[in-house]
Order: sequence, then structure tokens, then C-alpha cells
Amino acid sequence: MKMRLINLIVKKSKNSDKEETMKPAFIIKTLITSLGLLVLFNPSQASAQIIPQPWVSVGGKDGDVTYAVGAKALSVGFEVGTGEDGATGADILKFLRLPVISPYVGVGYYSEDKGVAVSGGIHANATKNIFLGAGYHSVRGFNGQLGIKF
Repeated sequence: MKMRLINLIVKKSKNSDKEETMKPAFIIKTLITSLGLLVLFNPSQASAQIIPQPWVSVGGKDGDVTYAVGAKALSVGFEVGTGEDGATGADILKFLRLPVISPYVGVGYYSEDKGVAVSGGIHANATKNIFLGAGYHSVRGFNGQLGIKF
């Protein structure tokens, strides 16, 4: 009888070891699957990327005040602005979509013999419907941006 009881206890402890080693693997698999489904079925990001998000920009370079307006959708932006000495032009921007911030780089062409311009900066979510930005543009200088999300 004692031997039977010992065998039963040993057998039960072996099964409990297997259960404990299986639990972390099951939890990890469940977490990975849940995160994948959350990303796949999260509608707010896709819809937010399709609707254009406009902004205005004010900056300065060499004592001149510079202005621009732009919009972004699907991680691509377009900006039209005036720079130093009355130069006007347009830029194409590429945004990197991150949860709170969106860094960007751009290239454009400006009049008044300014030629090709390069730019870079960052947009950050301030509230649900407003974002703020800061950047540098080779023709328009340092600038601040205020934008709206619909």
C-alpha cells in the first residue's frame, strides 16, 4: 500500500512539472497571437492615414520670416512655402509612422536660384485632434508647425 501511494505521489509531481513548463509557453503564444490580432484589426491607424492632415508652418532664416502650408496622408506629405528673398517652392515629404511621433525627411525645389532644398523634422501628437511639429529646411530655416487631424 505504501509503495502504491509513493508511486502515485511521484507520478503526480511529474505531471505538475510538465504543467508548469507548459504554462509559460502557452502564455507567450497567447500574447503573441493577441498582439498580432490587435495590430491586424486596429481600424484607427488605417483610417487616420487616409484622411489628409493639414498644417501651417512659420519659421525664419537670416532674419526673414518664412511660411508654409502642407498636408500628409498615407505617410507621404506635400508642402508649399516661401523662403528667404521671396523664394517659393514645393516639397515632397516622407513620414515614418510611429505611435506618438512621426519623423520626416523631404526634398523640394525653390525659385530665386535656390534650387533643390532638403528638409527634416518631427510631428508629435499633442491631443487627439492636434499635432505639433518642428523642423529645419535648407531654404526656409528652422520652423514650427501646427496641424489638425480630422
